Amino acid sequence: MTDQKGALISAQTEVGTYTSDSQHIRDLIRREQARSADIEAIRLALMEGESSGEPHLFSSDEFKQRVLKANG
Repeated sequence: MTDQKGALISAQTEVGTYTSDSQHIRDLIRREQARSADIEAIRLALMEGESSGEPHLFSSDEFKQRVLKANG
């Protein structure tokens, strides 16, 4: 880790945002894992949409019905 990055992490500990440098690093890792999972979910949804066939128009009433049906 560079001195600049280490100083940034230590500064967050000093002001009380984190109780230790390792807590800050663990939080950064958790955030990156969550971000990666979100990106993967979006990527899969895009792939599913692309493979679902040609798009077709529908009205706002049809959209509402689809939402109601999907959410029970």
